[in-house]
Amino acid sequence: MKPLSLVELIDKHDCDDKCRDALEKLRWPVGACCTRCGDMEVLELPNQNRWECKGCGYQFSVTSGTIMHDSHLPLRKWFLAIYLMCESRKGMSANQLKRTLGVAYRTAWYLCHRIREALGNDPLTGKALVGIIEVDERLGGRVKRGENPRSNRTLVAGAIERGGRIRLERIRDAERRTLHDFIDRAVSNKAEAVYTDELASYLGVRDGRIKHEAVNHSEEQWVVGDVHANSIEGVWSLFKRSIVGAFHKMSAKHMDRYLEELEWRFSNRKNPHVFRDTLARIVKTDPLTYRQLVDEAA
Repeated sequence: MKPLSLVELIDKHDCDDKCRDALEKLRWPVGACCTRCGDMEVLELPNQNRWECKGCGYQFSVTSGTIMHDSHLPLRKWFLAIYLMCESRKGMSANQLKRTLGVAYRTAWYLCHRIREALGNDPLTGKALVGIIEVDERLGGRVKRGENPRSNRTLVAGAIERGGRIRLERIRDAERRTLHDFIDRAVSNKAEAVYTDELASYLGVRDGRIKHEAVNHSEEQWVVGDVHANSIEGVWSLFKRSIVGAFHKMSAKHMDRYLEELEWRFSNRKNPHVFRDTLARIVKTDPLTYRQLVDEAA
């Protein structure tokens, strides 16, 4: 099936009423229910795009209690922002979104982080990776000229099933316990093999219960038969281009969301329904206030 194009998105959701209908079908496939008590006995309020619960009297809309809660941004702009962030291979910066949507930078920045919050609302809790897995770690963030390569940078662990999904996570160090903990949560017990580089911390993965082989990058050894880490290296290359080409700067305090955005986008690169699936996460994610974001960054 052919993925949704931007023109098709605009034609299909060219007004807020159509966007609202799409959200209602995703959030309440069998009919609206109270977002406070869950009661199905609700009364639709005419010309208000709201419902009132007959049980507790609470009034709510389709965006109540979601990541869109209390947003004054038109729904069609939300839809455009979600589409652009899903379909932009290297990501979409707040400045680019500001220019594209015609909104203030603060609005664009807040919008981006709320969407990222929805994309990563269940990190590492989905199905564990299977098949042949490549694992590696990298320093995230951009280094300024003359700066220590490790200053203000964050260590990131990554795992990829060849031809499939990825798992990315910020880690505190590259010690054995830290990396083995990441692998234990990201990789299924049914995986065929785990391939890494020569870092000693990877030795003894799963206590030898899963085949583990390594290539020695320090000796210019990149591929030995089927053993290599080229797929995860490709992910790091994409991550680097995202920082250099789109974001320019990535705060360590917000890096988890950037990683979860990349994880979602990359793992759904072959999914023709990625926009619909992203909307489904949007209506299931709890609100994130601007104050929470500001406090995070403080």
